[in-house]
Amino acid sequence: MKYTGARIVIECLAEQGVDVVFGYPGGAILNIYDELYKHKDRVRHILTAHEQGAAHAADGYSRSTGKTGVVLATSGPGATNLVTGIATAYMDSVPLIAITCNVACSLLGKDSFQEVDITGITMPITKHNYIVRDVAKLADTIREAFVIAQSGRPGPVLIDIPKDVTAAVAEYEPPVCGIVSEEETALARASIRRVTKEHIPSDAEIESAVQLINASVRPFLYIGGGVIISDACAELKAFAERANIPVSVSLMGKSAFPSAHPLCCGMIGMHGTKAANTGANKSDLIIAIGARFSDRVISDPSKFAKNSKILHIDIDPAEINKNIPTCGALVGNIKDILARLLPLVAVRSRSAWNDQVEEWKKHVPAMYSKKTKLHPKFVFEKIHELLGDDTIITTEVGQHQMWTAQFYPFANPRTFLTSGGLGTMGYGTGAAIGAQIANPSRHVVHIAGDGSFRMNCNELATVAHYKLPIIIIVVNNGVLGMVRQWQNLFYDKRYSETTLDFAPDFVKLAEAYGIDGYRAMSEAEFSGVFARAVAARKPAVIDCGMNIDEMVLPMVPAGKPIDELLLDI
Repeated sequence: MKYTGARIVIECLAEQGVDVVFGYPGGAILNIYDELYKHKDRVRHILTAHEQGAAHAADGYSRSTGKTGVVLATSGPGATNLVTGIATAYMDSVPLIAITCNVACSLLGKDSFQEVDITGITMPITKHNYIVRDVAKLADTIREAFVIAQSGRPGPVLIDIPKDVTAAVAEYEPPVCGIVSEEETALARASIRRVTKEHIPSDAEIESAVQLINASVRPFLYIGGGVIISDACAELKAFAERANIPVSVSLMGKSAFPSAHPLCCGMIGMHGTKAANTGANKSDLIIAIGARFSDRVISDPSKFAKNSKILHIDIDPAEINKNIPTCGALVGNIKDILARLLPLVAVRSRSAWNDQVEEWKKHVPAMYSKKTKLHPKFVFEKIHELLGDDTIITTEVGQHQMWTAQFYPFANPRTFLTSGGLGTMGYGTGAAIGAQIANPSRHVVHIAGDGSFRMNCNELATVAHYKLPIIIIVVNNGVLGMVRQWQNLFYDKRYSETTLDFAPDFVKLAEAYGIDGYRAMSEAEFSGVFARAVAARKPAVIDCGMNIDEMVLPMVPAGKPIDELLLDI
């Protein structure tokens, strides 16, 4: 059958099981939007207030489900407005398909109205990208893009389609069953694996890793977001319990291992716990799984775990020995590797090493117990108390993000959505929209700093229009808190341009969009308004007044070993 390029796009999305896309229309992409109008019963479109919000929404949809998110944008500024969202997804290995439409082929390269080379712009921040100049190649390109986005280490793929290609006609052959079958998907992924040479560890490599683990006296697990991406959380838990190994998590690995588990030491790195940071540096073997030894975890590489051997398990061979030299590595699918390791690793009973880690876990920084009218720790404990483990938490970037990671007791994977690698202020409201669309029956709570929220509060229009029962908690301390904290500690309290004394009234702003707005200045007030917001099951914004000098502690000063923590100020 013959279809236009625009119709082929819709058919291919349906093939891939895509039921919702996020986006914003414009002239160059109108042919696709016309087809969306005709096929709205097959593919739902969520209109955001800005293309960046759409990209983050597709990202949140993906992170909360494991599926590939899809975002649409027009040419020129529409496409460039996706760049931050694409880069955010790239840094955190999120499978995302960005479909942009460009000016007609005859106008490319002529500085035409709303023309940009979006494939050139996004080349460093995509796993792969395409410009499709031949409509006959469009269907195969889209199918290949989905396989690339999902295979190996996931990531974003951009497909740029000139407008005349969306209007051109080509023969379209659907999959046999209408939707790509598991067998067809497996064959396509196998094809990509042959091209990318995805590695499967040999029995000898597995045995070598097992010998390292079984010979260690003070083993320590460092867990990253790759464990969540590979759906290996159950295997990780079984592995840690069998060998009685203490577990630390990176920011991206925060929901990979239950916070309340006896083996959990909490977050590792710049704002990590004493148990996690000291445990890593005092261990004799660090088993890093799905983690990349980022600078926010290891600080100075020459001072990180100097007396420890490193066993690195990851799907991406480029990560091995990139930041930290290893003495052993297993490259491949983490879920499969852990399943192979599990029966071979020796069963360990509790040891003196476990007892020592437990002693470090008893240390609680003094600031956790300091009494202020509304402490972040209280807020996060109250959210969990009322809503439980299945709640999806999104954040922006800054102090509130770190407090969320430190204080919220995450228990289930894919319940913590945050920008870890790029650190994108403005990420969280869009991500909350995507997560709520993907999980309509679950509670979604978005934690925002007042500075970050000002970057994306236009998306309140989206929240209101689709009646999404997202509760947005604005941690409002009147400053760019994390930057002020650095100015306080390292710049002699020269608070250059970090005071936000011209912020809007967030309660009135919410009400302007038809959203319930609340204010909380104390623990009692927060308890009351949060309970009301939960009971209403409607969109809500809660403006929480926080102390301007509340800090994120512990903290490792830049360049210091990670076990040299600032514990109190």
